[in-house]
Amino acid sequence: MNAENNPVFVRIDDRLIHGQVVEGWLPYLKPDAVLVVSDAAAGDPMQETLMSIALPAAFDLYIATAAAAPARVLALAAEGRRVLALAPGPREALALLRGGVAVRSINVGGLHHSAGRVQVGKAVFLSPEDKEALRAITELGVALDGRSVPGERPADFAEILR
Repeated sequence: MNAENNPVFVRIDDRLIHGQVVEGWLPYLKPDAVLVVSDAAAGDPMQETLMSIALPAAFDLYIATAAAAPARVLALAAEGRRVLALAPGPREALALLRGGVAVRSINVGGLHHSAGRVQVGKAVFLSPEDKEALRAITELGVALDGRSVPGERPADFAEILR
């Protein structure tokens, strides 16, 4: 699934399941399951319903808190499943890594403007906390692949953070 043939692909995008994921990443990655890593979505039946409607029926959807997500990803991977893990921000992606999920790179797709965030990429605005979490990810030896869709040329976010 990844360049290193890892069964887990992690994408940071605050929109979670949306057109770029459904039309671009799912056909490209061909996962068996999509795991949304979000404390807010995990406890919200309305968000779960909306995401299940947006996701094609061919894909199993799981929604887990940042604390529970690593165990879920590892269990799915142990079953031989290919997983697209969607995180709304860098802190959730970092929680996956700290929970034992091993990947060589994380895709940084979209973090949109809000108060206190500065633009560092085409569709990426970061808060100081986001920058700190991304730096922690790189300190774990994980590359940051910045692109919205698979066909784009990736930007090296580790370089941008320097």
